[in-house]
Amino acid sequence: MSDGHRRSFAECPGHRITVLGAFSLTSDGAGVPLSVDSRRIVAYLAVHRRPQPRAGLAADLWPGVPAEAAARLLTEAVDGIDVPGLLAEDPAALALADEVEVDLSDAMLLVRAFSGGGRLAERPAVDLLCEDILPAWTAPWIAVERERFRQLRLASLEEISLKLTAAGLHADAVEVAEIAVAAGPSRESARRALIEALLAKGDVVEAVAQYDAFQELLRTSVGPQSAGLEGIFSPVGGWPIRPTVGGYRPVPTRSAVVLPGLRAARPGGAGGPRRQLAGGSVPGR
Repeated sequence: MSDGHRRSFAECPGHRITVLGAFSLTSDGAGVPLSVDSRRIVAYLAVHRRPQPRAGLAADLWPGVPAEAAARLLTEAVDGIDVPGLLAEDPAALALADEVEVDLSDAMLLVRAFSGGGRLAERPAVDLLCEDILPAWTAPWIAVERERFRQLRLASLEEISLKLTAAGLHADAVEVAEIAVAAGPSRESARRALIEALLAKGDVVEAVAQYDAFQELLRTSVGPQSAGLEGIFSPVGGWPIRPTVGGYRPVPTRSAVVLPGLRAARPGGAGGPRRQLAGGSVPGR
């Protein structure tokens, strides 16, 4: 996101819609009240920025209601949106005007910005990646979009953490990974990014604690009989780290954690693969 875009978003010129965390509509910085149905239409259009055919929109917002009645409800709700310049002029479909700002659109710009290569020289602002789409809303259409965006934002947070770790900004990497872990405690890639950042920072004790917490979460939520859980953080070959000044830094491969004093399991060795971390302590200490 450019500096100019960020400034314009913060200064709230024209119309601005928020759907991350909670819904709001502001016009020139002042809140605009809407009826329940009008609010649902504005939220739907904020999440789906392309023009929406009226029949499909009515069916999504009033599922189970006969088409004629749903169309009438849609017309009444649209008429109740008395905000000049908010909606595009199109009798066949409904859409927000291009000038309307939406926090979700800005969040998607961040997701795209961090999905590719490149390095980070400082921690970027990640506030827009910390909230789900309208978490208190239960409509089927919002649940699909919420989960889609949730997966995208968590993957972006993980990627940002890994790039911060590579840049040597270990404390920032830990903080960003912690946001991802808090949002998805059972998400392996988020926990992996956090453990990598902690190891790079030299915080071995906390890395072990995170590993054990993840294993316990899996044990209590999925059960000990689930195949593959035992090796989810310790596949054969290990997750190598190498000593650096002030701690340990992961070698840029994505496998499993091998902490100081631990040996990687050998394929076909006596007893087969074994756990490399257990009980929150390092063997031999």
